[in-house]
Amino acid sequence: MDELLFKKLRRLTWFGTGCAVLALSITLYVVLMSWQLWLLLPVALLAALTAGLETERRKIRLLRLPGSPDDTGKDRFDKYARHSSYAILFMLWQFPMAAIDSFRIVVSSREVEWARGMTVALIELVLVSFFVIKNLRMLASVCETAEFGNLPAYKRVMRRAVLSALVYWFVAGVVWFLFDRIFVLDILTFFSAVYFFMTVRFHVKVLRGVVYKPRKFNKWVVAAVAVPVCAVLLYSWMSRDHWLTQPYINSVPYIAERRTKIAYDDDTGVYTVTKPAGEFRILQLTDIHIGGSVLSYDKDDLALKTVFELLKATKPDLVVVTGDLSFPMGVSSFSFNNTASVQQFAAFMRNTGIPWAFTYGNHDTEAIAATGADTLDELYRALSWKTSRTLLYPYVQPEITGRSNQLIELRNEDGALVQALFLLDSNAYMDGGLNNYDYIRKDQIDWYAAEVARLSAEAGKTVPSLMFFHIPLPEYRTAYELAQSGDPSVTWHYGTNGEGISCSTGNDGLFDTIVGLGSTKAVFCGHDHYNNASITYRGVRLTYGMSIDWLVEPGIARSMSQRGATLITVADDGSFGIRPVPLESLDKPDSGRK
Repeated sequence: MDELLFKKLRRLTWFGTGCAVLALSITLYVVLMSWQLWLLLPVALLAALTAGLETERRKIRLLRLPGSPDDTGKDRFDKYARHSSYAILFMLWQFPMAAIDSFRIVVSSREVEWARGMTVALIELVLVSFFVIKNLRMLASVCETAEFGNLPAYKRVMRRAVLSALVYWFVAGVVWFLFDRIFVLDILTFFSAVYFFMTVRFHVKVLRGVVYKPRKFNKWVVAAVAVPVCAVLLYSWMSRDHWLTQPYINSVPYIAERRTKIAYDDDTGVYTVTKPAGEFRILQLTDIHIGGSVLSYDKDDLALKTVFELLKATKPDLVVVTGDLSFPMGVSSFSFNNTASVQQFAAFMRNTGIPWAFTYGNHDTEAIAATGADTLDELYRALSWKTSRTLLYPYVQPEITGRSNQLIELRNEDGALVQALFLLDSNAYMDGGLNNYDYIRKDQIDWYAAEVARLSAEAGKTVPSLMFFHIPLPEYRTAYELAQSGDPSVTWHYGTNGEGISCSTGNDGLFDTIVGLGSTKAVFCGHDHYNNASITYRGVRLTYGMSIDWLVEPGIARSMSQRGATLITVADDGSFGIRPVPLESLDKPDSGRK
């Protein structure tokens, strides 16, 4: 068969196979998912086109009688024998993965996830099936033009390879079903890695015995394939949800001293906390940085134990976490998973019985994290008040910039508003820059101002409020510089700043709005792990929360002076006090700093 006819045969095989596979996939979609019978019309058109292409293809195949293969025929046999084996063995990996994913989707309670997952699985199977069928048909066409002595041997080794792969994945599926979550390594990642190297060995050792011109082992080609495969497997492993802290979490006792009355408004998304008479204690925690991986386990354990010691010592009525609960950056944490930390901390707090609220930090939804902002928001909603009776995460959120902005009302038993707690999302990064931090935007500021006006109108006076977010305002830097210069217009209350102030270069005027409204008298942030100063500037108390971080900053595990929490006490008349709670001071008498 000359080169022009062979190229035409190849084109007909590509298009004919594509039409046939597409027609079959649409039919499966109609039967399994939609039952939209009008879709069978394009199936009929594709079937007619496939029949016409197959007729033309058959004419070309009959142009030459079988004979001895020439060098060109041998090269074509080798090419399509290899391509067919690649496609078949890849399909024997992809099909079990799709089957297991389908099983996971079937047990899911959300129909939309089932539909989305089945659609993706169907598309993957269609693409792989196309290459398998196309290459097998081309191999058959090549072999029809001559008598290939190597064809029987190729069929034997491929039958053995297919049978071995089926047995292998059956065993892998059974092991996964029985023991998933028991091992710290992802079972499917492990079996996939072994299967990959088995496939490489098959092509290097076995297939070379049945082709005419065996290829020499090329370490660079193998490396070019192995490196991205290993990278994908490593990302899969680093995205896994590891729960090595679970034994400790299970042992955490209930330590809440009193049960406050908490109500949630389904229309506004506002939580109302009714405090008993006397001092109400709010503990700010920040930058906990749970890695959630095998290699960060020791630091995760230390972080949770640190939080427990702080809770036990302060007995707060409410905990506010000002961001960076997780660290899905790969570096230090050795994990891209940002759901493990959330679930572990939620379980930990549920055991303590202490209500808690959360603002997002820049690390909680990193671009390289396994879970995006929308999915993480769904997780927080699933773990929130109606489920856990501890997490005060709003099911309804204002339609403004940010992943979660909320108002929590703190009231006395007579219904009087004691403090309004505003939790704002300071967002993450601008223009994709890793250290180009974002800021609280104008629509968020407008929402805050509108809520203050609404509450003040209801109360007949300017309501008192406190504000929590993650990334410091530019005014934190201004206040610090004025304090360092000895300016009498600022008041330094306590603490030190052990690193630079990493605020945003953007500013939509939140601080000016705070000063102008006269409602918020103190704001609390985190983000800079070694900073814990508290300074009053223009009548507003700017406070850095003491950080928990054992993991992220290089060498921070060996430094203790910055580690702790910040306790805010609110009296019945709305007055408040702020003091740091260093971890080092827990066994010492109260320092009395206010």
